[in-house]
Amino acid sequence: MTKLGKLREQMKKNHLDAVIVFDELNQRYLSDFAFTDGFIFVTLAGAYLVTDFRYYEMALKSVSDDFKVLTPEKRGDFIEEVISSEEIKTVGFEGDFLSYARYIALKTAHPTVGFENIGDMIEQIRQIKTPEEIGIMQKAQDITDRAFEHILKVLDPERMTEKDVAVELEYAMRKNGADGFAFDTIAVSGDASSLPHGTPREVKLKKGFLTMDFGARFDGYCSDMTRTVAIGKADSDMKKIYDTVLRAQTAALEYLRAGVDAGEADKVARDIINVGYNSAFGHSLGHSVGLFIHESPRLSPKSFGYKLREGEILTVEPGIYLFGKYGCRIEDMVKIEENGVYNFTHSPKELVEIY
Repeated sequence: MTKLGKLREQMKKNHLDAVIVFDELNQRYLSDFAFTDGFIFVTLAGAYLVTDFRYYEMALKSVSDDFKVLTPEKRGDFIEEVISSEEIKTVGFEGDFLSYARYIALKTAHPTVGFENIGDMIEQIRQIKTPEEIGIMQKAQDITDRAFEHILKVLDPERMTEKDVAVELEYAMRKNGADGFAFDTIAVSGDASSLPHGTPREVKLKKGFLTMDFGARFDGYCSDMTRTVAIGKADSDMKKIYDTVLRAQTAALEYLRAGVDAGEADKVARDIINVGYNSAFGHSLGHSVGLFIHESPRLSPKSFGYKLREGEILTVEPGIYLFGKYGCRIEDMVKIEENGVYNFTHSPKELVEIY
C-alpha cells in the first residue's frame, strides 16, 4: 500500500474527509519532496501539494502522479473550492504541530467544516519503513561507517582537539555523499565523555575514553551510531566498563525481534549494566530513526506494553557514565524483523586504543 493509501485508510477509520499537512517532515514523507512554504491537502479523492513558484518546477519533477502540484494566488480560496467540490465535512490537522493562531485562522476561513486533531497519525504511519526507505537508510549508515573508518586513520591525541574530531567526522560524511548531518556531532574525551550529549570543546583530546556519536543525512533520512575508543592505554577499569557496555548491547541485539516488549528490551541491557554500575545508565536503550533522528517507538523503561513490529528501525545504545571521570557508549542502528534484527551498522566494536 502506498503512503497516501495508508493515510486514507486511517482517514476512513477516523471518519475524516480530508487532512491538511503543515509539518515539513510529514510533507516530505507523503510526497517524497522537501519544501518549506506551503502544505499538502489530502482528500479521499485527491492529493494536492500547494507551494509557491520557487518549488513548482522541482515539485513537478519529484512527486508522483498521485499529487497535483499547485501555486494558487489565494491558498485559502483553493481549500474552500476543494471543500465545496468534494463536499468535505471534516478536516484533520496536526494538533501536535499546528499553532493555535493558525488553527483559529483555518476555522474562521472555513466555517462549514469541522476540524479534528489527528495527533500523531502520520508519525505512526511513518514508524513502519518501506523497502525504499530502508535502502536509503542503509546508504546513510554506510556513509557513517566510512566516516568512522576515516577517523581511526587520522586520530592524533597530540594535535587534535575534540572539535577537530567532530569536524573530521563531518568532513568524511560529506566527502562520502551525505546531504547533511542527522544531528550535531558529539566528540567528547576524558572527563567530558561522562556527558551523554556533551559538546565538543576546543581542547586537546584527554586520556581516557573518547566517545563519538554521529550520523549522516542522506536523501532526507538519518543514520545514527556511536563508537567509543580509548585515548592512551586502557586500564583494567576502562576495559571492564567497555566490556560491560558491549555485553549489554549484544544481549539486547540478540533479544530484539518482532513481538517482543520494548520495555523488556531496555531491561535486558539495563540489568547487565546495573550489576556493577547501578544508576550509571541514565537514558533509554534506544529510539526509532527515520526522517527525524528521534522518532517513536523507543526502547525505554516507559515503553513496557509496546510490542515491536517488523519494519521499525531503532538504535541500540547502552552506556555507562561515571560522573567527573569518563563514560562509554556503543550504538548500532537496526531493523526489527520476524526472527531477529537486521543491523545497518558494520563498524567494528572491539576496543581501540589510540596512543
